[in-house]
Amino acid sequence: MDLELAPEHASFRAGVRELAQGVVQPLAAEVDRDHRFPREAIDAAAQSGLLGVLIPRRYGGAGLDALAFAICVEELAQACASTAVIVDVHTSVGTEPILLFGDDEQKSRWLPRLATGELLGAFALTEPASGSDAASLTTTARRNGDGYVLNGTKVFITNIGHAGLYVVFARTGPDEKAAGVTAFLVPADARGVRVGQVFHKMGLHGSPTGELILEDVSVPAANRLGAEGQGFTVAMRALDSGRIGISGQALGIGQAAVDETRALMHDRGHEQGDDFTLADMATRVESARLLAYQAAWLCSRGLPFTRQASMSKLHCSDTAMQVALDALQIAGAEGAASGSPFERHVRDAKALQIYEGSNQVQRIVIARDLLRAG
Repeated sequence: MDLELAPEHASFRAGVRELAQGVVQPLAAEVDRDHRFPREAIDAAAQSGLLGVLIPRRYGGAGLDALAFAICVEELAQACASTAVIVDVHTSVGTEPILLFGDDEQKSRWLPRLATGELLGAFALTEPASGSDAASLTTTARRNGDGYVLNGTKVFITNIGHAGLYVVFARTGPDEKAAGVTAFLVPADARGVRVGQVFHKMGLHGSPTGELILEDVSVPAANRLGAEGQGFTVAMRALDSGRIGISGQALGIGQAAVDETRALMHDRGHEQGDDFTLADMATRVESARLLAYQAAWLCSRGLPFTRQASMSKLHCSDTAMQVALDALQIAGAEGAASGSPFERHVRDAKALQIYEGSNQVQRIVIARDLLRAG
C-alpha cells in the first residue's frame, strides 16, 4: 500500500500552505478578536482557485478531487479555522449539490460564478426545531404557477450575509418526513430573503453564522435542484462529503496545536510528562489524518464512503478537541490568556463536534452501516 501523496497532491498542498501561512495566518488573531469576516483571506483563496477546487475545469474550476479538497481545508485551518470553514462550506455543501444533482443549465449558470468567488455558497437545512432530525423541517415551498413560494426560517447558517447563493431545503409534499423535502437554489438578493440574527459564538469568530429568513420568496421551477421529494437525498449526500471537509478542518486545528506546543517547549524547556503528552498529541493527529485521507480517497474514486466519512468526522473532531485541550494544559496560564492561539484552538475545535451532524449522529450512521453490512 502506497501512502505517499501523489505529486499533484503534494504540489497542491505546498501551494495552499504558502497562501495559508503568508496571507491567512497573519490575520487569524485579529479576525478572531474582532469577530470580522476575513475578506482578504477569502479573496486570496478565490484568486488562487481554491473556491473552485471541486468544480470541473469546463466551468472555471480547478477540477480536483476530494483528497485535494481535504488537504486544502486542512492547510487553511492550520492558519485560521474560521477561514477554513468558510471555504469548506462554500466548496462542499454550498456547491457540490449543484455538481451532483444540477442539470446542465444550473451548472452553467451557477458553477462558474461559484468557482471564481463571485458568489459564495451556503447550505440552509437546519431550523429552530429541526437540527439533528433534519427530516422534520417545516419551511414550506408552495407551488405557484411555474414556480414555488418559500416561507420559513433557517438557523445556524454558515456564511450568512456573505453568501450569494443558498441551497435551501423546504417541504413541498404532504409527507411529514424525508419524502416531502425538496432542494432549491435561492439567490441572496431574491425578494423576501433576509438575514435575521447573527450569532456570537464561543469560537470561529470570523465565520458568520445566523438566521436566514424566507418570506414569500418566489423561486422559479428552474431553481429546483433535483426532483420534488429528492431534497433529503441531496442533503444527506452533500453532508457525506462535507464531513471530509470538516475532518480536514479538525486536522488543521490539531496540527497547529501540535506545532505551537512543540515550539513553546523548545523555547521554555520541558519535562518528561509534557514530552509524553506531545507524543500522544502528534500520534492522535497522524492517525486521524490517515482515516480522513482514506475517506477522501474512497470519495474521489466513486466508491462507497458514507461510513468512513462519519468515522473520520467523529475521530478527527474528537482528536482536535483533545489535542487542543492538551496543548492548552501544557501552555498553562499563558495559553489560557485571551488572544492566545492555544485558547482559540479550544474554542474553535468544539464546534466541529457539533456541526455537519453531531458526533452522536455520526455514531448512529456508523452503527447502522455496520449492522446493515452484517
